[in-house]
Amino acid sequence: MKFTAPLIEGKILRRYKRFFTDVELPSGEVVVAHTPNTGSMKTCLAPGMTGLLSPKTNPERKLPFTLEMTGNGKTLIGVNTSMTNYWVEEALKNKKIKELAQYSEIKREHKINAKSRIDFLLEGANLPHCLLEIKNVTLREENGQASFPDAVTERGQKHLQELMTWVREGKMAAMLYVIPREDVDSFGPADNIDPVYGKLLREAKESGVLILAYQCHLTKDEIAVKKALPLTF
Repeated sequence: MKFTAPLIEGKILRRYKRFFTDVELPSGEVVVAHTPNTGSMKTCLAPGMTGLLSPKTNPERKLPFTLEMTGNGKTLIGVNTSMTNYWVEEALKNKKIKELAQYSEIKREHKINAKSRIDFLLEGANLPHCLLEIKNVTLREENGQASFPDAVTERGQKHLQELMTWVREGKMAAMLYVIPREDVDSFGPADNIDPVYGKLLREAKESGVLILAYQCHLTKDEIAVKKALPLTF
């Protein structure tokens, strides 16, 4: 997915109140950037890192910029989790996710019960309907593994349980971990952060939920889902 306008580069000073990040521009001006990411942002945002900002396009928005990516000197990292499903939708349409390339119809925000929605429902001729849930992965372990989650996630636990229920009913379900950083070489659960999630992920894999991890290629102009990474669990 290409950015519609050139990103503005600055230096990250601090993140606060979860959704605000102070960024110093090359002119010396300090601006507040909206930070659409509910995680801890461990290993992907820290003072001194590069911040790449998109200017606001909606005049009714209060903050003038959105934090799209950070940089640690080795890789850019996509931190705007509100955009992850757009990267995935583009990849699905372009048949970049080979395990799901046979599906021709893509439906967003599929309601599976009165309280829950799953990111995508995939359909195709003579194929079982497939529920697809997406997670953005920015946490990097010291050994180079990308891990999820970066904070305890009861919502994420619930999604795994819902996918397992779908599979037990004889249908197909997949969990796709999207990794928008290029300094990692594998994927696994962050058991030290959320052991319950790690246990459920293993159960989901054993029960028949398709577990996928795909890494993105990132430039200052574009973020695109690129290649599958091996699982370590």
